[in-house]
Amino acid sequence: MSHSTVPRSGAEAGTPVKTPVASADATGVRNERGSGKLSLRHRFRRDRALILMTVPAVVLVLVFNYLPILGNVVAFQDYDPYISDNGIVSILNSPFVGVENFQRIFEDSAFWNAVENTLVLFFVQLVLFFPIPVLLALLINSVVRPRVRAVAQAVLYLPHFFSWVLVIAVFQQMFGGAGMLSQLLRQHGYDGIDIMTDPGTFPFLITAQSVWKDAGWGIIVFLAALASVPTDLYEAAAMDGAGRWRRMWHVTLPALRPVIALLLVLRVGDALTVGFEQILLQRDGVGTDAGEVLDTFVWWNGVRNQDFGYAAAAGLIKGVVSIGLVLTANKVAHLMGEQGVYKK
Repeated sequence: MSHSTVPRSGAEAGTPVKTPVASADATGVRNERGSGKLSLRHRFRRDRALILMTVPAVVLVLVFNYLPILGNVVAFQDYDPYISDNGIVSILNSPFVGVENFQRIFEDSAFWNAVENTLVLFFVQLVLFFPIPVLLALLINSVVRPRVRAVAQAVLYLPHFFSWVLVIAVFQQMFGGAGMLSQLLRQHGYDGIDIMTDPGTFPFLITAQSVWKDAGWGIIVFLAALASVPTDLYEAAAMDGAGRWRRMWHVTLPALRPVIALLLVLRVGDALTVGFEQILLQRDGVGTDAGEVLDTFVWWNGVRNQDFGYAAAAGLIKGVVSIGLVLTANKVAHLMGEQGVYKK
């Protein structure tokens, strides 16, 4: 039998020819490998159970978070809520004043005083409060005995459930004019002090209260991040001769970097919100020069003085600046190689 010297085709020569292979996912939606993304209809069929579960949450967010944004129109009005029992009718019938409310705000020294106090409290809390949950999480994570670790975590987390009224009452009993510290000083021949009404120490007092109440919440977040670190990395570092501190510096802290970056971005975006209830309860004790922040400024002018358009304008400025801070901080996180709140 003679053999032909003409080269055969790839199929005849036994060379495998790639052909689209049909596959089906768990929902029965068929897709050809290499054909690209699924269509919108197929993706909806595949994820319909998850989509249906998120519908109630989306509706709640739309109704209680995004729909009220339309009410910011009162910042451009001389809003009078007593025109009608219907709030929408009151908005429609209130006269527009343009940017008059914003002009009043920029000329109001009380507003700039509130901005200054807000920024001072933010920077003090950023420097003194933000690192504490990280350090406490590292300390608890280094404890060998699980029972001791659980008890320490529970003790630090418990104040998170206390109301601000209770927290301030505890601090008043300790650092007030008739508190334990003042009584102890008087017993030893010194003058008593009242830290609770001292404007100079007010930022540090607010920070100390926040640490005592909310540091335990941050510990949980960082401990969850530490739990996801593979033990192989620690074992490999130990085999290379790294001690406890070097393992913490080269393994633990890099594992916490994404979480720290995310929380830092959120904290910067929340810079103009430094605790409304906490400060409102102590505002009169230290005076408005030290205790007035943007949230209490908006509440005082809107609720107490019934100047709703003016208060809405101040709140709108705060919201716009906060959005800008989030975007800026997130951009910095991207430049540092972290994901931040959202990806690029």
